[in-house]
Amino acid sequence: MTHTVNSMSPDLPLAHLHIAVTRPRDQAVSLSQRIEQAGGEAILFPLLEIAPAENPQILNVLLARLAEFDYAVFISPNAARYGIAAIQAHGGLPAHLKIISVGQGSTQALRELGITRVITPENGFDSEAMLALPELSDVAGKKILIFRGDGGRALLSATLRERGAQVEFAECYRRLPPPQPVSMLLAAKPDAITVTSSEAVRYLSGLLDAPARLELTALPLFALHPRIAAEATQLGWRDVITTASGDDGLLSGLVAWAQKRKRLP
Repeated sequence: MTHTVNSMSPDLPLAHLHIAVTRPRDQAVSLSQRIEQAGGEAILFPLLEIAPAENPQILNVLLARLAEFDYAVFISPNAARYGIAAIQAHGGLPAHLKIISVGQGSTQALRELGITRVITPENGFDSEAMLALPELSDVAGKKILIFRGDGGRALLSATLRERGAQVEFAECYRRLPPPQPVSMLLAAKPDAITVTSSEAVRYLSGLLDAPARLELTALPLFALHPRIAAEATQLGWRDVITTASGDDGLLSGLVAWAQKRKRLP
């Protein structure tokens, strides 16, 4: 865990506040920097580690058939990074293959990898938003390959199959539990916690003994999707704040909370 000390002006909106950033380490940099620019101190405590697929041979066999598919769907930035790396190792994307991403973060990851023609929901960043895309409304007889980690929600694939599509999964990465003990997070004395996936909330909850649970579930928890917020509430967090999507949404939520906090007697 990294605890970044900030010496910026005390007049900044997050001054004197310690904010836990629980994204996987490679994805935590941007939000941590934004917190520090707003005067806060970012506590890096990754709740998930991302690793390549455990059995790449299964993925390789699937990618050898990539030209058979009509759509490739990427459900996260990690799916984009690991999926495109695997695809490039197999000769690249077929020209006819249409690319769909779950939201702007995944689209940005694809663009950074040179994939510029991406179909993305304008509103929302989840399975429901993708299923509302016109491109996925009439998919009878189409073959769709979903790039994802190990496991995930069944809504997207189940609905596409109900619409007549043939759906397969390319599991191109896996999530691993955090390597560090929760005592490190407790020692850093966070004022708030940010979470960006339901898996992360479940991992954090599973780390807690009774005293740690009492302490951490009393803290404000910022979640960038209602589904994540509902998971946190179910697991015992009492002050759960749902924000808009992405780092912008999380930061705006943190700043609004900090300003309200300052106004309290």
